Amino acid sequence: MAAALLAAALYALHQDFWFWREARPLVFGFLPVGLFYHVAYTAASSVLLWLLVRWHWPAHLEGQPEAPRKPAGRPALR
Repeated sequence: MAAALLAAALYALHQDFWFWREARPLVFGFLPVGLFYHVAYTAASSVLLWLLVRWHWPAHLEGQPEAPRKPAGRPALR
């Protein structure tokens, strides 16, 4: 449930209407605030996706793959 809330919050934060029309203030003296916001948003979404994979990845997908089976009653083609 917490993962869904985090994903919903991050989705809502993607709509950055508050920095849409302004380039000031400059972050670090050269980076417009809207661009810095998107850099921070991208880093936050990367961390969230890493956590989702870490916490919610299905364990049955990590097993050894099964050997392909030959169809019964047919000779193998060479």
